[in-house]
Amino acid sequence: MHEIITLWPVAWHTFSIYVFLILALRIIGRGRLGQLTVIDLVTILLIGTCVETSMVAFNNHLDAGLVSAGTLLLGNWLFSTMVQRSKRLKALINANPVLLVTDGVIVREHVRQSGLTDAQVMEAIREREHADLSEVKYAILETDGEINVVPRDAIVLKSRIGSRRTKAANS
Repeated sequence: MHEIITLWPVAWHTFSIYVFLILALRIIGRGRLGQLTVIDLVTILLIGTCVETSMVAFNNHLDAGLVSAGTLLLGNWLFSTMVQRSKRLKALINANPVLLVTDGVIVREHVRQSGLTDAQVMEAIREREHADLSEVKYAILETDGEINVVPRDAIVLKSRIGSRRTKAANS
């Protein structure tokens, strides 16, 4: 019984930090894990380290864990905002799509630089129900790590998101 009483602060700190993080993450607006960026992932990893002592070593104050987590979340929001507003910073932080196959030919240099193998590219192509490279116009490694395949017979439309024409048309 004595152990349960001494562990009550651990449970309370853990629950308090959990509720705080859920609310803070909802306020920041990360609704789905698929929207996480590298910045978000690093923040989440650091939050785990920072609040761990507040949850289990109750000689440290709960306030310290909450301030630590809050600081990381605020820093994450500020840095994410800076990345969204700066093309240079966005290019430095965010990955770009990589062309792995073009007109039925594997671009081996891009595959190698992406840390993939030809076999992994072929597996992704087969998963999209294409038996052969000759059926593939493009295979693209997207920024989320998924390989998208465009069949040779598909109509490829090009667009410029955020271009002057698009902005003018929306005005």
